[in-house]
Amino acid sequence: MIRPIVKDVLLLARKSTPAGKEDMQIITDLRDTLQANREHCIGMAANMIGSLKRIIIVSTELGDMVMINPVIASRNGKYETEEGCLSLVGTRKTQRFESITVRYLDENFTARKGRFSGLTAQIIQHECDHLDGIII
Repeated sequence: MIRPIVKDVLLLARKSTPAGKEDMQIITDLRDTLQANREHCIGMAANMIGSLKRIIIVSTELGDMVMINPVIASRNGKYETEEGCLSLVGTRKTQRFESITVRYLDENFTARKGRFSGLTAQIIQHECDHLDGIII
């Protein structure tokens, strides 16, 4: 189901809790909501649709990738950038890393570890900030 985008900074500033198999509907809703906003959006965190669970979805060259309970395990190549967000008005300066390693569960709750770089790494970092209640 397509869910409205949360713009309440008090909700967005709250930390998300670990997700489990009972949260599969959130994944479906994230996928539907990202698809509905694809013209302006390349990634979403569950709190952006009102669910304080540690789930993100990221558009990649290979399609949409869901990450459940993602943890950024390593970061390399710090740089300054500017980002926008569907939940916030305007853009903000922030620091990101060119390449990251992430541990996460996929949609089948299989443990994964991946190395990401460039725009995909930037999106993952942005969405993980959302999960930690960090508003850029």
